[in-house]
Amino acid sequence: MPYELHAIDSPVADDHEAIAAPLRAYNRSKVPSLDIQPLVIALRDEQGNTIGGLWGETALDWLHIDLLGIPEFLRGQDVGTAIMHRAEAIARERGCIGAWLDTFAFQARGFYEKLGYSVFGEIPDHPVGGARYFLRKRF
Repeated sequence: MPYELHAIDSPVADDHEAIAAPLRAYNRSKVPSLDIQPLVIALRDEQGNTIGGLWGETALDWLHIDLLGIPEFLRGQDVGTAIMHRAEAIARERGCIGAWLDTFAFQARGFYEKLGYSVFGEIPDHPVGGARYFLRKRF
């Protein structure tokens, strides 16, 4: 057999790159104009330290939001809304037609729905007794 399977308990960046490389090559063979750009909005304190924000990317005409983290002491002050609006504006400038993300039942589904996102998928019992939701918004 020309290969072996290994479960890696402590992967390193090189492992991730080795796994992602063939997938990226395949994707580029199907979508030559694949343009993946990071979209990151940092929330910084008075000393310039990043204390939260948004981490995502634009690709294939959509913004994918991977992380949105707002410190507890800033919640309820429209900081998350401002970050989302800024990310959506940048995505539109890049030619995106929508945005998508996922969230757990114990997180912020209602917040995203207030911003115009709607559920398009669900994994029940992830975690057991809860759910994971996938939401999208067309611009």
